[in-house]
Amino acid sequence: MAEILNLIPSFRRIAMGAGLFLVLAAPSLREVLEQDMTRHMLIQLPFLVLAGWLLIPAAAASCRFVVIWDRFGIAGILTANLAAAYWMLPRSLDNAIALPVFEIAKFISLPLLVGVPLGCCWPRMPMLGKGFVMANVVSMLGIAGWLYLAAPVRVCVFYLSDQQEAVGRLLLCLAGAISLAVLFCAFVGFRPSAARTA
Repeated sequence: MAEILNLIPSFRRIAMGAGLFLVLAAPSLREVLEQDMTRHMLIQLPFLVLAGWLLIPAAAASCRFVVIWDRFGIAGILTANLAAAYWMLPRSLDNAIALPVFEIAKFISLPLLVGVPLGCCWPRMPMLGKGFVMANVVSMLGIAGWLYLAAPVRVCVFYLSDQQEAVGRLLLCLAGAISLAVLFCAFVGFRPSAARTA
């Protein structure tokens, strides 16, 4: 994914990121996405992160500043991980729907605290660090999916139990798909940059 985004010219990336953010912030689409828990967690939130990633060229000066004090990208990735984990909590989803201040915080924090740090710091992380981050992402998705399925009651006030179970299953499937992709890349040795130069 990162390799593909790096092929897009900077001005187009900024335009795509800004356009995606404005589309997601449109009241009509925002309401449609937030009516269903699956669309809220697995469409709106990831696309807000993608919007931040696309806007990295607009924050180039900030990225250069980050490189100076975060040489291996660990602090940036940790920030992104903590911010993403917060928005996976059921209480956070409820607050984003019930309170405008949390909705605004979601639209600011996901692009700036998840998308931008991921894009700036991921290429500079050592391979061991990337493996640790991927293992953490898989475990976080798996635990969240299991909790949504195992919870005896609704954990989100604004979503029904069947929506909660659907999200739980999809999170477990996503964790499994990421695990398989990582194992495939590890054993086959596929690297996008190597594939292009071959």
